[in-house]
Amino acid sequence: MKTTLESPKMNLTPRLTDSIQYVKGVGPKRAELFKKLNILTVEDALTHLPRRYEDRGNFKKISQIKYGEIETISGIVKAAGINITSRKRMKIFELVVGDGTGIITAKWFNQPYMKNVFKVGQKVILNGKVKMNSYYGYGAEIDSPEYEIIDDEADVLLHTGRIVPIYPETSGLSSRQIRVIMKNIFDTYLSEIKDHLPADILEHNKLIPLSTTFSEVHFPQMEKDMALLNSGRSEMYRRLAFDEFFFLELGLALRKKDMEKEKRDALKINGELLRQLINSLSFKLTSAQVRVIDEIKNDLISPHPMNRLIQGDVGCGKTIVALSAMLMAIENGLQTVIMVPTEILAEQHYFNIKSLISKLSLKIVLLTSSRKDKEDIKAVEDGNANIVIGTHALIQDDIRFKMLGLAVVDEQHKFGVMQRGALKKKGYNPDILIMTATPIPRTLAMSVYGDLDISVIDELPPGRTPIKTLKFYKSHRLEAFKLVKKELSNGRQCYIIYPLIEESEKVDLKAATEMAEHLKKDIFPEYNLGLLHGRMKTEEKEKVMKDFKEGRTNILVSTTVIEVGIDVPNASVMLIEHAERFGLAQLHQLRGRVGRGQYQSCCLLMAEYPLSDDAKRRLDIMIKTNNGFDIAEEDLNIRGPGEFFGTKQSGLPELKNANILRDVKILEAARREAFELIKKDSLLSMPEHNGLKTILRQRWLEKLELGTIS
Repeated sequence: MKTTLESPKMNLTPRLTDSIQYVKGVGPKRAELFKKLNILTVEDALTHLPRRYEDRGNFKKISQIKYGEIETISGIVKAAGINITSRKRMKIFELVVGDGTGIITAKWFNQPYMKNVFKVGQKVILNGKVKMNSYYGYGAEIDSPEYEIIDDEADVLLHTGRIVPIYPETSGLSSRQIRVIMKNIFDTYLSEIKDHLPADILEHNKLIPLSTTFSEVHFPQMEKDMALLNSGRSEMYRRLAFDEFFFLELGLALRKKDMEKEKRDALKINGELLRQLINSLSFKLTSAQVRVIDEIKNDLISPHPMNRLIQGDVGCGKTIVALSAMLMAIENGLQTVIMVPTEILAEQHYFNIKSLISKLSLKIVLLTSSRKDKEDIKAVEDGNANIVIGTHALIQDDIRFKMLGLAVVDEQHKFGVMQRGALKKKGYNPDILIMTATPIPRTLAMSVYGDLDISVIDELPPGRTPIKTLKFYKSHRLEAFKLVKKELSNGRQCYIIYPLIEESEKVDLKAATEMAEHLKKDIFPEYNLGLLHGRMKTEEKEKVMKDFKEGRTNILVSTTVIEVGIDVPNASVMLIEHAERFGLAQLHQLRGRVGRGQYQSCCLLMAEYPLSDDAKRRLDIMIKTNNGFDIAEEDLNIRGPGEFFGTKQSGLPELKNANILRDVKILEAARREAFELIKKDSLLSMPEHNGLKTILRQRWLEKLELGTIS
């Protein structure tokens, strides 16, 4: 323990890409444990940051320590040995330590090997929670404390006597062991940690060197503010967040540059089909919808393919906007496609759009894994199918388009980049329109979807009254039914939604079917009730949904998530069973099915008691607000950015430490620097940018076709 973090001893050719197995103290068996933490290389270990820190540097005299407090003391070993065997035959190793002001006993249970660790006369540091000695009934003791043996006053302390990192662990690999490995890494690899960010960017943003950053984040010496360290807002974390965001944005900037180079024939738009659609609608488009349609039109008449993201709240009318874009492409003799993540969403889009274009003499087909009609596939190949709606089935080899001109991707965060790329390759540089009903603040959208042009539909159709949302526990089910009956007696309609969880789908479906029978027979015998679930044939689903839409059914019980497709202005109440099993985004999407007419609507959340903390937060935010942006922000807080944005699925580099919500200012600064750098050096061909090119390849892997750096 004579070496320090500042003066590493070097292996012959150490590299940060070295396998973790070859770090001193690891080896093959422990490398398997590190693999469980997604640590394969030295660099992975460096970015495995502490989850929190403990201040073990505040030494106390033994005479000053307090029971119930976590204390750090320094003293001399007075006695050591296995002194007691309990009634349960548990061997207890005891260590007696004194410092001249008193003595304290440390105990380890069923760890007899500890007798080989300590010797009488050694200087030690102990850290742990102090309690009354359980055997004697007086005096102080600490069970299983963190400890440090001091052979030399110049020793580097790792586990006590300083601010100590506490790491994410796995069975067989404790924070104590990880700290030792981290110390060995710094002894060997510190000089290999190099800055690849240009000096002017480091200077503009007052960023500390990367080697100092990693040293300080793992073994803090400069920063003593515990609150700052544990909140992830220290200068070290700012530097690491900036790096992650910078390489994310650099990849997006390059991809945008690549897209701008793509060419295709500009479309000629007379808008006749669009006019026919608008004239057939029973409602007027909002000014926001008109604005976004104009933005899309400008993209279509340019010589470059469109790459646009539309985001907007539930019920804002994204489908009509997407259909408008498709009609403009169709009048140029092109085929159009909508790809969605699930069969039920594909079916609902199909039914909805089929109804909207019923007077336009266009052919629409539905292609999913369970529905691949040979005639429909032939219509796609021959070019007779104007609009194709489907799931991942669309990107399989047996589906070939004659002239694909526009691809719409709905709920894009559920698709990987490879899947979107495969869809794009079905045509020659087709226009791409991406839709998301997960609203996020514009600055975040600009950063996460930085390679796309963004349109926001920030207006709901007129006359919408905010939906009242109420929470009921199952013991108050009859009160909820009374509210439903009141709406039905006024001539309104009702949705009752059941969740389907994959691993218990048969049980859930049986329960929902039985409940539908119970509701029909015992609760609402005077009303017509329809049942919709995923195992029904498409034609059956279409009939059930049509009956509800046209008022022949009063209550629609559904086990499928009716997020899009059905627009029934007369439906004014929704009862969601097991509401605690749905995510916030799903709940908000579901609620958006009511409140589409002139009547006051309500959403009743039926939940099991007691609720988990997260479930309570989700339901409380639903009661508090109807605003999709507020709900999305809370969802982002609860689930975290990685899961919220689906970075693993989307193909974006994973953000290990940066937090999109907490670090938004850092993100914006990193984005500015990245896009500015690509303006100056769009091929990263300058010698000083070679390091950037290497890291960019590593971070993005093959996930994005960054032709400019290959």
